[in-house]
Amino acid sequence: MPPQCSCSSVVGNVILSLPAVDEKQPVVSTGTGSLSTAVTCCRVVCARALPRDVRGKETPGEDEQPGWLTQLPSGQHCFYWRLGAELGKSVVYQETNGETRVEIKESVRGQDIFIIQTIPRDVNTAVMELLIMAYALKTSCARNIIGVIPYFPYSKQSKMRKRGSIVCKLLASMLAKAGLTHIITMDLHQKEIQGFFSFPVDNLRASPFLLQYIQEEIPDYRNAVIVAKSPGAAKRAQSYAERLRLGLAVIHGEAQCTEQDMDDGRHSPPMLKNATVHPGLELPLMMAKEKPPITVVGDVGGRIAIIVDDIIDDVESFVAAAEILKERGAYKIFVMATHGLLSADAPRLIEESSIDEVVVTNTVPHEVQKLQCPKIKTVDISLILSEAIRRIHNGESMAYLFRNITVDD
Repeated sequence: MPPQCSCSSVVGNVILSLPAVDEKQPVVSTGTGSLSTAVTCCRVVCARALPRDVRGKETPGEDEQPGWLTQLPSGQHCFYWRLGAELGKSVVYQETNGETRVEIKESVRGQDIFIIQTIPRDVNTAVMELLIMAYALKTSCARNIIGVIPYFPYSKQSKMRKRGSIVCKLLASMLAKAGLTHIITMDLHQKEIQGFFSFPVDNLRASPFLLQYIQEEIPDYRNAVIVAKSPGAAKRAQSYAERLRLGLAVIHGEAQCTEQDMDDGRHSPPMLKNATVHPGLELPLMMAKEKPPITVVGDVGGRIAIIVDDIIDDVESFVAAAEILKERGAYKIFVMATHGLLSADAPRLIEESSIDEVVVTNTVPHEVQKLQCPKIKTVDISLILSEAIRRIHNGESMAYLFRNITVDD
């Protein structure tokens, strides 16, 4: 029985080592290694055969699980249970000088490797750990190295701002150089990020799970209205509203803070007082941008307001939107997002706000935040990730996982 890991990760940092599909018998091998920071853990899972289908498997109860399976952090056991895979051997740790070291403790030659890496609070350590692990597998002659990264880090830095850089493109290049040949992720902040990679990217969607939660867990959801907290989120909100046959509302005005309002530095270098400009180079004077007064486009009076977005990190904008909706007559307010980063004092702000419930998936570890705020609820998405892993390993089509998915989801 492997020792219990002190990590609070929901999905974890895992390697699934999968050889040729025609091999039948699973090889049982276990091992663990944890970082000295106690933030993430690394586990290797070896399986010589995967089930033909994981769609019918429900999340197991503790009485149905092997003894070592019940000791894993919440969410990790779902992968192993659905895939019929067990832990293998690897070690990831930090040396006294802060360097990350990865050691693969079994042969991976000619096998398909799936590295499951969630992103904890220490983003840079997790990224470096992923790069070193991928490179270690590459030099160990693995056939394919597939990264399963439910929340892709630095996805917000996918546009050029001021004199900065497109960090997301840099990370994509680093992952390719380290040896990754494929990535499975979920709800990229910008879908154009897929173009940064030189290898295939499967951008799965969490919307079916969130829509199911609305239908099953929100009483009288037919009296609800889907709300976009800014015009930029209107397309996603419209997609949800059309699927649920509900109304749509958009918050627009001075309360919003969008990336387009940031200074992009195009006025620099500063104009010199005595500089002479050629008349042919004069540009028309641009009018200053002013936001209109706060406006809610759509009727929310006497209805349930459901705010949808892809990421909930700093919650100030969500709290402000909830206050506005309360003033407009909404009697219950839900916030739904795929990635619950919930940084800084987000749990406290949510607890003190007009928001009744925040629903996120388990793409990012947030168990500590749930203990601090009972309003935070979790939707498990391990089913679709497990099915994606199985289909890629068996060479099956991924189209089933994208059925009824639109571009705006």
